[in-house]
Amino acid sequence: MNLSYEDQEALRYAKALLENPGLAAKITGLIGMSIEKALKLLPEKWAKVVNDATRKSLETALQAALLTLDDKPQPNSWEFLHKLAVAATGAGGGAFGLLGLPVELPLSTTIMLRSIADIARSEGERLRTPGAKLACLEVFALGGRRTSDDASESAYFLIRGALAKSVSEAAVYITERGLVEEGAPAIVRFITQLVTRFGVNVSEKVAAQAVPVIGAAGGLAINVLFIDHFQEMARGHFIVRRLERTYDPQLVQAEYERL
Repeated sequence: MNLSYEDQEALRYAKALLENPGLAAKITGLIGMSIEKALKLLPEKWAKVVNDATRKSLETALQAALLTLDDKPQPNSWEFLHKLAVAATGAGGGAFGLLGLPVELPLSTTIMLRSIADIARSEGERLRTPGAKLACLEVFALGGRRTSDDASESAYFLIRGALAKSVSEAAVYITERGLVEEGAPAIVRFITQLVTRFGVNVSEKVAAQAVPVIGAAGGLAINVLFIDHFQEMARGHFIVRRLERTYDPQLVQAEYERL
């Protein structure tokens, strides 16, 4: 069974979103300097602050996913409204810098999760299922292509493959237990994998906000860029998942790689 012309074009669009340059390239264009140079402006021990804030934000997002993502499918998503909400948190982040991250990041991540869920529903996901809820969280691991990625393979399917076991174990745990208990091994493994990928993007965001000339207005712009990036990742991700519900997933991946 081959993909229809419309579905081929949808897959082409999804790949263009998912394999575009990562967040670092987009931020570099905004602040006018490399991320590597911006990272040098951060104070000592910034890595621990970022790691702790990233883990807290993802744990908060997981609880939000389990408790609130249960709406029926809907044809539209509201990306612009979520951009406005995240922009407001970014203004505060730009003003307070690294000190404001532990407060700002969990809030902005939860808002982004709502936007990701909106996009998922618009692509036909049933968010009452643990698998769909976890698929929303998977988006935070999708940072786009990095310069270190193997150009012969898609970054998107490599990341999904790396997450597959922990996603499956977490889904089984949630199906059997419902709400997540703190320290549950299946959930810890899943969150840890997300922290590894999402933490890189958070570091890039924080580095950009640390540039002296950025300030509150720049923090707002960076947060808009931040959510826009993950909205694109979400759209591509859930187009692929929609096609995998219609066709053999191996066929979808083969066609994705061929395009």
